[in-house]
Amino acid sequence: MEKILVDLGAKSYEIFIGKDILGDVKNFITGKALLVTQKNILDVCAEKFPYEVALIPDGETSKSLGEAEKLFTRAIEAGLDRKSVVIALGGGVVGDLAGFVAATFMRGINLIQIPTTLLAQVDSSVGGKTAVNHALGKNLIGAFHQPRAVFIDLNFLKTLPEREIKSGLGEVVKYGVISDENFFAYLEDNAEKILQRDLKTLAHVVKRSCEIKAEVVAADEKESGLRRILNFGHTLAHAIEEQTGYKKYRHGEAVAIGMVAAAQISHELGKTSAENVQRLEKLLKRFDMVATCAGLDADKLYAVTFRDKKTVGGKVNWVLMKNFGDVEICGDVPASVVKKVFTRLTEH
Repeated sequence: MEKILVDLGAKSYEIFIGKDILGDVKNFITGKALLVTQKNILDVCAEKFPYEVALIPDGETSKSLGEAEKLFTRAIEAGLDRKSVVIALGGGVVGDLAGFVAATFMRGINLIQIPTTLLAQVDSSVGGKTAVNHALGKNLIGAFHQPRAVFIDLNFLKTLPEREIKSGLGEVVKYGVISDENFFAYLEDNAEKILQRDLKTLAHVVKRSCEIKAEVVAADEKESGLRRILNFGHTLAHAIEEQTGYKKYRHGEAVAIGMVAAAQISHELGKTSAENVQRLEKLLKRFDMVATCAGLDADKLYAVTFRDKKTVGGKVNWVLMKNFGDVEICGDVPASVVKKVFTRLTEH
């Protein structure tokens, strides 16, 4: 079993990565626990979690204040107190919603993340971001609340639909762009093994992704500076998800399109080479990921970006690419450049 420390002083915790490791979860539970999950996940591993259970519906629409209120009620009925634990067993939706409930119930109780999708394993389960959506934007209502531990059981990756693996790869590729060109090259060299779900290869992919995120979070827990680089590709991604009602694209698929947009904007501004943009697009294509959002409205997408959490003082803080492993935050991207790229991506 691999261990990665997320070094946050008194709030530090470990990420455990391996196979058949869920039996160790009980070591982090001292009082009552509420397991938040979805029916299809519980059906597979119910015997491993002899705790109170709260089921939520599938889909991004479950990340709502309405579903959060149902979980608050369930927590009260189950007798949870300030020493209790919320266990998030599932993908990003479960982790974000259960994390938000843990962050706010009785002003904050313990949280354990058990991500079951590749995307959640490499991204949303690590770093303490919790949130629910609002009708006018994604993740606008939330809190920072670090878990006590994260358990990543690689066996879950064997059970995922093909599309879920590819969605997770959107976030994986991001780490190579923002932090580590060698990792990006590893993804290029091992694309086939990754798609074939070779567990040894996937173990390295998950571990390196978590290491990069842990380093960034340790340096900037609450996104006041460096942590914003983790949003590479997310400005357009969130707009795409909102415009399509969170139904057409998985999150990682939207992030892939968003990364292409950010890279093309970077090239238009002279910050990165055409070769870098092509290299990124080529890897995404190898992972069978769509790099455009044909049919959407470029002007509406542009308008929605201003509701993004990274917008400050009416300026969208774009994460732009200079080279692999080297990005920057830019708050003065001309509207004409953004609209040009958005139009290109929505017309092809």
